[in-house]
Amino acid sequence: MVGGGFTRGFTGVLLMVVASAGVLADTADAAVKRVTADDGAKITAEHWIDARTVDLTVSSPALGASVPVRVLVPRSWSRSAKKSWPVVYAYHGGRDTYVSWTRSTDIEKVAASWDVMVVMPDTGWAGWFTDWWNGGKRGTPKWETFHTSELLQLMQRNYHAGTRRATMGVSSSGYGAVKYAARHPGMFKYAVSLSGVLHLTQTGVPALVMFEASEKYDPFRIWGIPGIDDKNWKANDPYVLAAKLKGTGLYLASGLTGLAGPHDPAGGKEPVELQEVVCGATTVSLVNRLRKLHIPVTAHIYQKGYHDWSTWQPEMHTAWPLMMKALKAKKLG
Repeated sequence: MVGGGFTRGFTGVLLMVVASAGVLADTADAAVKRVTADDGAKITAEHWIDARTVDLTVSSPALGASVPVRVLVPRSWSRSAKKSWPVVYAYHGGRDTYVSWTRSTDIEKVAASWDVMVVMPDTGWAGWFTDWWNGGKRGTPKWETFHTSELLQLMQRNYHAGTRRATMGVSSSGYGAVKYAARHPGMFKYAVSLSGVLHLTQTGVPALVMFEASEKYDPFRIWGIPGIDDKNWKANDPYVLAAKLKGTGLYLASGLTGLAGPHDPAGGKEPVELQEVVCGATTVSLVNRLRKLHIPVTAHIYQKGYHDWSTWQPEMHTAWPLMMKALKAKKLG
């Protein structure tokens, strides 16, 4: 009887403490004075998952919508800090979400060893890292504006993100990482593409990328109609923009055959993954272009490996110290 009563009473106290903590957290969150981006983009919610992981909700005029962003902060981070931190902006690929890096890799463990922030924003089902053409009328969604203007300003003004930045992506987000570095010279010290689409206008590629987008959207809204709106397609093609990558560190990796590699599970999904074959061809194309332009690039072109996280996680491990060196990030003991 005594034991049971003690247990019930102790449980009740715990529930009260937890409830109070939740109220205090909500109160503290409400008390935070947040700064908006230049165009009015603002953080409307903040949810701390643990001491180093926070999910944000951003109301974005560029997108005409509210979207989530996951952030990993370094051990020494605090809201009242007087310093800023270098940042890795890690984007998710198509048909995925902003939690993909923490769900499918050990990026939390890797980042914890460095005095660096990691920002993982939503990129849409197939947003393609582009301010959409919309028949020449432009307008929303403006994914590039969200990622390279609104988000950077919000992170710098509210979470002490610095101006030493790297960018990293897989598949379509590998395209985004390299494209952003090319279209905004100096914005990123380093760019990493793992199985990215790096030659957008290469023969056959427009049809394949539009096929993916067509699952949810009118694909011609993104860059326009190939053959008619070629100027806009080329303006968003890393291969065409290659000369603008001078001065940005680059790690470009992809497989060529689409066959299972050493890190892939036995009995894979498909005998051959066509996506990886296409991404491999476009990556080789950009690597060759960069070398002709005498622009340094670290490339890992391998034969076998699926278009999947099983291959991308080891590649991330290889690319990570290269990014940290470029960012002059401090290794923690």
